[in-house]
Amino acid sequence: MATQQKAARRTALITGASAGIGLAFANLLAEQGFDLVLTARRQEQLRQIATKLEKQFGIRTWVIPGDLADLNVPQLIFDATQTHGLAIDMLVNNAGYGLRGSFANTAWQDQAKFIQVMATAVGHLCHLFLPGMVARGYGRIINVASVSGIVPGSPGMTLYGATKSFVIQLSETLHLEYQKNGVHVCASCPGFTHTDFQRNAQIDHITDRRVPKMLWMETDAVARGSIEAVMRGKPRYIPGAVNKLGVILAEKIVPRRVALWAAKAQMKDLLNHTERAIAP
Repeated sequence: MATQQKAARRTALITGASAGIGLAFANLLAEQGFDLVLTARRQEQLRQIATKLEKQFGIRTWVIPGDLADLNVPQLIFDATQTHGLAIDMLVNNAGYGLRGSFANTAWQDQAKFIQVMATAVGHLCHLFLPGMVARGYGRIINVASVSGIVPGSPGMTLYGATKSFVIQLSETLHLEYQKNGVHVCASCPGFTHTDFQRNAQIDHITDRRVPKMLWMETDAVARGSIEAVMRGKPRYIPGAVNKLGVILAEKIVPRRVALWAAKAQMKDLLNHTERAIAP
């Protein structure tokens, strides 16, 4: 497979490529022979990753640093690829983070930036790169969503599930619209995954205590399964048997009101911690 990809000189663009699932995507796609465009906020870290992957796999890399909270950055990323004469064959919208806090007590400016990174930038990048994929008759887009976008409620992280639900719906609809043009779009919906996400969102002390070990997955497994899913033309991919079972229960078996109650109970510690954090 690697030899075939190298011969085709496919190029993948990965957002949030400096750590976590994004870094796993970078490693796996480099191993398969993809040239890489890496983007994230941390420029020096991206350059170190790019240098390592070039030496290890003989690929070409381009580093385009940028903060997707800035609404101009998706266009700047696209323009940079055009300047370099790059045709993006695979787009991996992976960048994301968690914004802790109850909705009314979190500044709207912070919520707006969150929506920009988690939803608007995803749609914008798809809109920018899709026409080229359609024109060439080939494209693969992986939008990293979450099971939180399927199961009810994300109390304590109000907009997280909401934005992920948007990403799922967007991905499935784009797949239906453009699969006839040789473009496959897949929403990857992982559950708890060993990354810096929980620590950066300041909820690791809660998830480490309350989330059973059997629910956790590794970044390589999530990225590998997502790549395989989009190549097979699956519009939605849920990594892990336990996560798949949870989604089946939430969508088809457990009544919505019961699922909402369970979501609240599961996140009780986070809600309490949030309220204590914002108390005067």
